[in-house]
Amino acid sequence: MNPKHKLRKDDSVSQVYQPAKFRYLLFGSHVVGGNQISIWRDCDIATSAQATLPSCHVSSGDIAHSENIVSSNQSNVFTPLTFRADGTFQVAIFEDLHFGENAWDQWGPQQDINSVKVINEILDKESPGLVVLNGDLITGENGFLENSTVYVDQIVNPLVTRNLSWASTYGNHDYDLNISGAAILERERRWKNSRTSRMVWAPDAGVSNYYLPVYDHGCVNEITCFPQLILWFFDSRGGFKYQEKDASGNRVGQPDWVDVSVVDWFRRTSDGLAKRYGRTIPSLGFVHIPPFASYALQEAGVDPNREPGINDDVPLAPQAQGWCRDGSNDGTCTYGAQDTEFMQAVSHTEGMMALFSGHDHGDTWCYKWDRLLPDMDVTPANNITLCFGQHTGYGGYGNWERGSRQVRVSKEGLAKFEADTWIRLESGNVVGSVSLNDTYGQDIYPKTENSMTYCPTCDY
Repeated sequence: MNPKHKLRKDDSVSQVYQPAKFRYLLFGSHVVGGNQISIWRDCDIATSAQATLPSCHVSSGDIAHSENIVSSNQSNVFTPLTFRADGTFQVAIFEDLHFGENAWDQWGPQQDINSVKVINEILDKESPGLVVLNGDLITGENGFLENSTVYVDQIVNPLVTRNLSWASTYGNHDYDLNISGAAILERERRWKNSRTSRMVWAPDAGVSNYYLPVYDHGCVNEITCFPQLILWFFDSRGGFKYQEKDASGNRVGQPDWVDVSVVDWFRRTSDGLAKRYGRTIPSLGFVHIPPFASYALQEAGVDPNREPGINDDVPLAPQAQGWCRDGSNDGTCTYGAQDTEFMQAVSHTEGMMALFSGHDHGDTWCYKWDRLLPDMDVTPANNITLCFGQHTGYGGYGNWERGSRQVRVSKEGLAKFEADTWIRLESGNVVGSVSLNDTYGQDIYPKTENSMTYCPTCDY
C-alpha cells in the first residue's frame, strides 16, 4: 500500500440520508425533592463532514457531563440489549477489517468484497445478540478526505440486513490525516442499528469510550430493569491526528494507549454502577490495541493446549509501544508504560472477566492474567483473561484464515463469572473453543491448527 495515494473523489458512494435520532439518558446530576430524576434528550446527528458532537450536546459542567451519560445509544430506535429466553447472550467480534485499501487498484475493492463475504458466512452460522467491530474498521492512510468513511456502509450492510445492532471501538488505522474516530462515529450513527457512543469528552480521550448494559430477557425499559452484564468499550487511539501536520509537513502521531481521562471515567462509572445496583455486575471489555500485559504473558510462554490459538505475531505490539516514559516518540524507546493506569483499572475492577483485543493479526489466544509478570508493576486482583480475536478482513497484513471470535455468557455462568468463547472461521470450522472459568489455564484443549486463506479474486 502506498499511503501517498488517495481515493478519487468519484470513488465515493452517493446516497441521501435522513439525520438519525438518538437519545441521551442522563443520570446523577439532578436531585429533586430528595429523588433522583432521569432526563432524556432527543438528538440529531450533525451533518457536517467531520462533526464531533451531536447537535443536542450540552457543554461540560452541565447535566450531560461525560460520567453522567449512562446509555447514550440504547434507544437509537433499538430496544435495550437483553438476554435470550434461554438465559444466554452472545457477542460476535469482527476485527481488523481494514476496508478501503488501495481503492485505485483492482485488488483493493476485491478485498472488501471478500471481507463482506466473511461477515456473511460467519453470521449464517452464528446468532449473536450484538456484533462488536473491534477496531481498524478502515485503513485510514489510504482514504481521501471527502469519502474516507463511506466504507462504514459496506461494513454494516450484512448487519442491517439481519436487523443486528453493533458497537465499535476504533483502532490506530481509524485515525489518520483524512479520517477520525469522530467522523466514523458520525457515519455509523446514520444507521439506527449502531449502538456506538461517546461518553468521555476529554481532549485526549479518543472517541469510542462508553458502555452498554445487557438486561434480562423481556426488559423493554432500561430505567426499570437491572443489568445482568456490562460491556465496556475503550479507545486505544494511535495512528495520526486528523488534519494536522508538523512544520515539515509530516503527519502528527497520536498516542496509542487508553488515556488516563478514560481510566478515571471507567473507575468512577464502574464504582457508581456497583453502588447504584448494590452488587458487582459481571463485565467484559473491548479495546483494539492490547495492553502490555498481553506482551508479558506472551513472553512467559503461550501453551498451545492451555491457551489454544495462533501465536505467530511474536513479539506482539502493545499499547505505548515505541514511546518513552516522558511522552516523546523519537524512536529511542521500546515501551513507555503509559497504559499502566489502564491495566491497573481493568485488573482491579470486580467482575471484569475478560478483555478482548485485536491489532496483532497473527495472535488468537486467550491467557489468564493471574500473577505479577516480569517488567511490570501491576499485580492483577481479579484474574482477568486477556484475549485476541481472529483477523476478519482481507485488508491488513497476513493470510491467517479469516474469522470471528464468539463470546457467550449465561446467567448461570455469570453467577461464577464464567464465559465461553470460540472462533468461527470463514470455512465454517470452529477452533479454540474454551471456557473462561476458574480452571482456565490448567484445562487441556485441542491445539488450534494454523490454517491460511488467500483473497480468491485479488490480482496482486
